[in-house]
Amino acid sequence: MSNINGKPVVELPAKGVLNLKSGFLHKQLCDGPTFSAGTACAYSCSFCYVPALMQKDVRVGAVMAETGASFDGLVIRRRGAVQTLRSQLTGRKGERRYNDPNDTRVVFASPLVDIAPNMELARETAEMCLVILEMTNWQIRLLSKSPLIVKIAEIIPEKYWPRLIMGLSTGTTDDALAKAFEGGTPLPSKRVAALHKMQDMGLRTFGMVCPSLPVDDYLAFSQDAMSAIRIDKCEHVWGEVINVRGESMTRTVDALVAGGFSDTAEAVRTVSTNREAWEQYARDTYLAHAQTCPPEKLRFLQYVTNANRDWWAGKPGAVLL
Repeated sequence: MSNINGKPVVELPAKGVLNLKSGFLHKQLCDGPTFSAGTACAYSCSFCYVPALMQKDVRVGAVMAETGASFDGLVIRRRGAVQTLRSQLTGRKGERRYNDPNDTRVVFASPLVDIAPNMELARETAEMCLVILEMTNWQIRLLSKSPLIVKIAEIIPEKYWPRLIMGLSTGTTDDALAKAFEGGTPLPSKRVAALHKMQDMGLRTFGMVCPSLPVDDYLAFSQDAMSAIRIDKCEHVWGEVINVRGESMTRTVDALVAGGFSDTAEAVRTVSTNREAWEQYARDTYLAHAQTCPPEKLRFLQYVTNANRDWWAGKPGAVLL
């Protein structure tokens, strides 16, 4: 495989794919563990935080220098990811390292790259899931922007389905809008259809309504989103507004303008340069979700400061970061 979505594919040796103490614990997406078979994604979402995080890595910097490509112009895979994961789950004598039947932690994939941008990578994800399912008693939460996540579920034997929790990111249900700022991703309508298929298959599912952009009518937006993901069939729903991550806001504004969404671009520009406007946008988004999603299901991710912590503290479904 020489490229994906027009990006050259580079493989680096896998030092490790399993992280037992990730920050995703605080987002309540897992109980600490995450795993990832890649470092740079096949998609090019303008809001992505990974470039700001990973392009500082020495090995990644060397690849960028050698290829002359930017971080988001590459797909970086971890060579031998499945075997590395197995070794991380195996003791010195070949025994299962995490064999406690009461250890049913949730592990999340993927914190860095999409798990199923094409069939080859979807199969790799399924293989990694099978290693975890066979060698631990953990549950696995999978998140993707690709309908191929359904294929992962179909590869995994049905006896393991109760330990899978499947979700698709749907920060917007507007296909044209998503196409403007979620580079190379399948349309939201396709993602929603895939989510419905997994729900109809009897799989456990969750919603991921993020990141969502500023809108004129937040309640209407939330109602549409919760209806699309079939909130009654989701165990939980995560929501989040778009946050400043490196050059994410600038990239998003530029992408929206190029895609013909100048009004939305201006709204993003406003909230990115005005702290009070950003706070109001976050509160309006949360309050809308709080009306449309049962509080026991809502997980609204919010970065807080000393200035706004008191407002957010104790809000049902708010996860303070």
